[in-house]
Amino acid sequence: MASNLTRRTFLKSTAALSAFGAWPGFGSGAVSAALAPTPTVRKPGIVRGAFFYPPADVVLAGECEDNWSTHNWFTWPGNQFKPEEQQKKFMGELQRIVDGLALELIMDDAPIYTDAAINAFIAEIETDTPDALLLFNFWNSFSEKIYPILDAFDGPIILYHPVGASHQLPPERFRTDPRLQYIHGIEHYEALENGLRAVHARTRMAHAKLLRVSSRLQEEVTNSDPLFGTPILGVPAAYFNDLFDATEVTDDIRELAATVRRDALRVTDLSDDAFIDAACAHAAVLKLMKRHDADAITIECLFLKHRKPCLSFALNNGALVPCGCENDLNATLSLMLGAYLFGVPGFQHNPEFDTEDNRYFGAHCTCTPAWRGADAQPAPYELRPFFHQMPKTLALDVKFPPEEPTTLFKYQQAHGDNKALLHAWEGRVVSSPDCPPTGGCATRVLVDMDNVADVCDIYTGPHPALFYGHHARRIKTLATLYDIDVRSCC
Repeated sequence: MASNLTRRTFLKSTAALSAFGAWPGFGSGAVSAALAPTPTVRKPGIVRGAFFYPPADVVLAGECEDNWSTHNWFTWPGNQFKPEEQQKKFMGELQRIVDGLALELIMDDAPIYTDAAINAFIAEIETDTPDALLLFNFWNSFSEKIYPILDAFDGPIILYHPVGASHQLPPERFRTDPRLQYIHGIEHYEALENGLRAVHARTRMAHAKLLRVSSRLQEEVTNSDPLFGTPILGVPAAYFNDLFDATEVTDDIRELAATVRRDALRVTDLSDDAFIDAACAHAAVLKLMKRHDADAITIECLFLKHRKPCLSFALNNGALVPCGCENDLNATLSLMLGAYLFGVPGFQHNPEFDTEDNRYFGAHCTCTPAWRGADAQPAPYELRPFFHQMPKTLALDVKFPPEEPTTLFKYQQAHGDNKALLHAWEGRVVSSPDCPPTGGCATRVLVDMDNVADVCDIYTGPHPALFYGHHARRIKTLATLYDIDVRSCC
């Protein structure tokens, strides 16, 4: 094996995912560990990487393995590109990107520049297969030398090729091979982050356990998502109901109820019991997830009466512990995938359409004030009853800040001959309209969608999710690396 494969740098996240000391979106105070949602990372994804270019002394000695060697010729990017310095700069950016992600990035310290070293690299990844490859091609005549790696590895590949390192058109194979993200740009770190975030999201989905609570089940049922392999456990609704009914009203529960009330702009038509019930439901959700070692949950919640977990779902989603309403599998998988891919929580909702102004309207009862992320300023909220039935259980009416960028996202599982499908529609928040004059549910948001002639042509099915930020390019990167169909305006 070539000696330049013996020294490696291992980049790992230096940010630990642990229990939150304060409620994301509820600014006035800490919470007890017993009621703090705790995101977990079970297993990191392994990304194997290398840089491809010859050292200057190899070129000057006429020993570079390309057709310019007899001239001691520095092909593009040329002898002033300083690839060693560029490699050092990229390694620093990679460490920044990997922080907070469930990834271990293994990079060769020395560049690869011989066929023997490439063959050794191939032998290694065939023996110990990583989850993805990250390749940097800093030398025009080395593009074809990388083709055998593409032939040997059928998983996702991120290939970075700086502008000015390819003479004339970029290689067709780089631009068109399946499962290959080809980045041909000028220090395009965002594209690198998109690719590595996609691998992170795939890793989290493969190992995160989803718990489904259903009144239609009398016993536990297990299956998995066909694309990501996410393990899914279905349990009877009685499991949750019994936990709720056995929950004692502790000082922690009273403090949670008081904090939620204290931070609200306004409280409408809610009794003291509604606050205690909402806090007890949160305690029951956390206990049920802990009992079954779950990372995400969805509950058939509409007819739970006073046990509805609207507040709990808002709290947990704000902490990136995905919770989906109404035992909707695709919706909850969308919340999970979006949280892992974008790093912010989603707002599961039902869609509506303002056809006069060509605007999108979403409404539901579990929006988190921390929709921009736990470290950002939370959105203000009011408290009002769940819209559809008695008793009057607590739900959040979150006020979305105008002009905020947002992405409408939905993951749909593969069925029959149809591949899995991602929906990605970008827009900006107009307002959170009052009720009345609009209807819907506790949180309502109006959005101007980008590049959409008829808003009714976008995703129109049940329970998509809105996420803070513009994420269509990252969604498309995920689709490229994992062979998923995508519908998007961007």
